[in-house]
Amino acid sequence: MLIRDVRPWGGEPSDLTVEDGVITAITPHDPARTHHGDTVAGRGRLVLPSFSDVHCHLDSTRMGLPFRPHTGAPGVWGMMLNDRAHWREDEWSVAERATYTLGRMIERGTTRVRSYAQIDADCGLERFEGVLAAKEAHAGRCEVEIMAFPQAGLLREKGVPELMDRALSSGAAVVGGIDPCTLDRDPVRHLDIVFDLAERHRAPVDIHLHEPGALGVFSVDLILERVRALDMAGQVTLSHAYDLGSVDEATTRRLIEEFAELDIAMATVAPARHHALPLTGLTAAGVRVGLGEDGQRDFWSPYGNGDMLDRTWQLAFTNGYRADELIEHCVAVATMGGASILRNGPARLTSTTDRPGLTPGARADLLLVAGETVTSAVMDRGNDRTVLHRGHVVADGPDLSPETPSPSGA
Repeated sequence: MLIRDVRPWGGEPSDLTVEDGVITAITPHDPARTHHGDTVAGRGRLVLPSFSDVHCHLDSTRMGLPFRPHTGAPGVWGMMLNDRAHWREDEWSVAERATYTLGRMIERGTTRVRSYAQIDADCGLERFEGVLAAKEAHAGRCEVEIMAFPQAGLLREKGVPELMDRALSSGAAVVGGIDPCTLDRDPVRHLDIVFDLAERHRAPVDIHLHEPGALGVFSVDLILERVRALDMAGQVTLSHAYDLGSVDEATTRRLIEEFAELDIAMATVAPARHHALPLTGLTAAGVRVGLGEDGQRDFWSPYGNGDMLDRTWQLAFTNGYRADELIEHCVAVATMGGASILRNGPARLTSTTDRPGLTPGARADLLLVAGETVTSAVMDRGNDRTVLHRGHVVADGPDLSPETPSPSGA
């Protein structure tokens, strides 16, 4: 395949040669060049690595359905109970909603996803099976890692660890945990279960951490102890953890140093309440950081639209970034930063000037998007997009491509 007249990371007009799903050459654009294989018309658009959404909840999305006013109560437990009371009322099944939303995400430029799948005494494996169906429906268009996620905790209801074990034996690839202190109120036992499942299934760990300040640091320190004791460096992600930056400067510095030492990754959703560890400080230390959309128009929140370019704008905005270098860094985090968190991912970002993913030898997971510069593309978020996964065009234009599986009646 030849991708004509594109500007890698906003650079000079170029032609990209792709063979067997890999970029093999990048040359100055030559309008007179002949090519006998497939051709993609870049039309002077930017070419970027495709997005990696490393924190989303395909099992709870209501995208594609009529808008529903928000009814959730404050706090994780109250929101979870609200979701539990209503998720079976939806017009589409979990599989239909997850399949529709994943198709929308691919259309907007995401080809790598880590999705939570709620496992609890109420839903059993039903929501996991819905996300698994979406993954299978879009096989060949997107990579999906499914996390077995105990949204209601591991200890508050009977049988949840056993359900987690079944999910991990049935296609889930990541072990989830959540708020060991504030939700289950027994951090040692909670983490015993999480890391035991990870050892038995040889799976990485991703822990949802909403806990505030010093309490969050306490839970993190317990997690770090497990990582050291079990030799699981590089196998643990902290999601959210958006209050770890509210503690004193010495503690913040220590956490960043230990995250770098033990290769702890972080997934952010660019929250408005911003007391997170500093993004530039994490990058400078070599800590892997990725971006995700979290819930998308579900019973938890009316926000989210399947577009990671929108969430990249939010990451830049909530960090107060204005300089092009820092806004482009947000794009690097949303694309290759997230990719580095997933299994067999590429090398991590180590500087705000790193612009990886578009060199010979890189996999051809690409987004062509209109924009004068990378920063202008983030600001404008236009619809003229072409998406490639492993060197194949999987979406083209503002509408869902014909091959995108849709729920019946959609």
